[in-house]
Amino acid sequence: MNLATLDWAIIAAFFVLSLAIGIIVSKRSGKDSSEFFLSGRSMPWWLLGFSMVATTFSADTPNLVTDIVRKNGVAGNWAWWAFLLTGMLTVFVYAKLWRRSGVLTDVEFYEIRYSGPMAAFLRGFRAIYLGVFFNVMIMATVCLAGIKIGGVMLGLSPAQTLLLATSVTVIYSVIGGFAGVIWTDFFQFVIAMIGSVAAAIFIVNMPEIGGLNNLFAHPEVSSKLNVLPDFNDSNVLIPLFLMPLAVQWWSVWYPGAEPGGGGYIAQRMLAAKNENHAMGATLFFNITHYALRPWPWILVALASIIVFPDFASLQKAFPNVNANVINDDLAYPAMMTLLPSGLLGVIIASLIAAFMSTIATHLNWGSSYVVNDWYKRFVKPEASEKQLVTIGRISTVLLMVLAALIALALTNALQAFNILLQIGAGTGLLFILRWFWWRVNSYSELAAMVISFLVAVYFEFIHSGVLGFAPMLDYQKLLTGVGITTIGWLSVALLTPPADHKVLVSFYKLVKPASIGWQPVIDKALASGELQASEVTTGKLPLEIGGMLIGSISVYAALFAVGFWIYGNVSAALIATVVAAAGGYLLFRIWKKVQ
Repeated sequence: MNLATLDWAIIAAFFVLSLAIGIIVSKRSGKDSSEFFLSGRSMPWWLLGFSMVATTFSADTPNLVTDIVRKNGVAGNWAWWAFLLTGMLTVFVYAKLWRRSGVLTDVEFYEIRYSGPMAAFLRGFRAIYLGVFFNVMIMATVCLAGIKIGGVMLGLSPAQTLLLATSVTVIYSVIGGFAGVIWTDFFQFVIAMIGSVAAAIFIVNMPEIGGLNNLFAHPEVSSKLNVLPDFNDSNVLIPLFLMPLAVQWWSVWYPGAEPGGGGYIAQRMLAAKNENHAMGATLFFNITHYALRPWPWILVALASIIVFPDFASLQKAFPNVNANVINDDLAYPAMMTLLPSGLLGVIIASLIAAFMSTIATHLNWGSSYVVNDWYKRFVKPEASEKQLVTIGRISTVLLMVLAALIALALTNALQAFNILLQIGAGTGLLFILRWFWWRVNSYSELAAMVISFLVAVYFEFIHSGVLGFAPMLDYQKLLTGVGITTIGWLSVALLTPPADHKVLVSFYKLVKPASIGWQPVIDKALASGELQASEVTTGKLPLEIGGMLIGSISVYAALFAVGFWIYGNVSAALIATVVAAAGGYLLFRIWKKVQ
């Protein structure tokens, strides 16, 4: 591609503004570790919500949606749309609990909920496993997507792409801390959305497409427009719709959609001004992430079916791209090469923004684990706040270097990364129940991690047809993994002693979860005088779950409404809009009662 001077000027201006934001907030971020990692717990809901949705908009996200739509149609997106249920559960149930906990990171949770050496081990192990190993692998795959975009759209080598994009990201992450990440997320998300919407409008109106009506009438496109799968085809219905909605959303640990909240989503809830801002941030995130953002990508994906109908057409358009990486996901950056000067610069800046916002969040989040849950907890508990900030900045740089080195060694899909995603199968229910059931203990957490890991390794490395068993489909593997892991950790929870009673009472008084699963602890504490009757609350769990269900229906209705209006299906659009509006009204009523 040949970029005009205007395109390069837009890209350069984007880098300068991103760096400037980090410099502006740098003085405040260096005060102490709480400022560096949580911005003093003073962030408003709207800014945190923008940051959440910006982080989930990675450089490879439009590629993933394009891959899904080209292979399985619009309905294929239920593979990730189902995680809205997880998100809404976090909004109404867990956002308040996380904010009340007062921890700096979500893995610090282990030592306020559990007791003994095992709790300390879990905290330290998860800090290194999630903050370094898992986190670096995630960043490496994001970097790989950036390398592909840089190669296709800018003609840069992998090293040049990483040096350009990561150097600015690391600088504002190191000097600006969490506040720098949050404010640049806001700026970068605005750029990213402007770019994706503008690109969709231009592409749909290209002569090759001829507008929305011609796009939707095309025989290869019309069959892929349904937002629900064919209910008569079990081969599609079960893996793409029933499994995600019935099992996947509550049972699988997935970055950004962890059951019970966690990771960088928890970090943002912990940084909120108060409980209401934590709830508002996650609600804003879920509405924007699921109802509004997907459609520009979907339109480009549908248009790409006409322009690049098969792999051969992609290979012909990009003869210098390795044939091994030619797949449906390459169609999105391929479509971006058709844009005119000026708009092309905005699009490239938007893709860089998506890359940088994700990387910056993972750098700050991973560094918080290294500093708070490893260095301060196990290496140097007496470290000063200045030393902790310094270690945070050093670990930020090192995490980026590790991710870049791994990314340079990769060429295509990662078998190892696929295993990491499978490892969480079956652990989700534990993350949901550990707040509400006193019997969940550190041994059950360890059992869930070990069992799910062994099951994932078996399915990944050992042919499922051995030992007389027939080969299994992916959804069957998921069901099996969830079943084995759930039975395993539940058995361990019931067969091993619970956490120390004093720790359980302290956790209950601090977090104030619904009392339904804590009654034995409450009764004993009341009898001993450790707990006063005024400190016991039944909670609002039924109303909160009702809010989760109504919120999910409302957002799904809004998602469908946007799609139907774009499709020109007025009657369906009106029905979906009315449902979304009615759901929004009920949601508002419930919102006031659960605060």
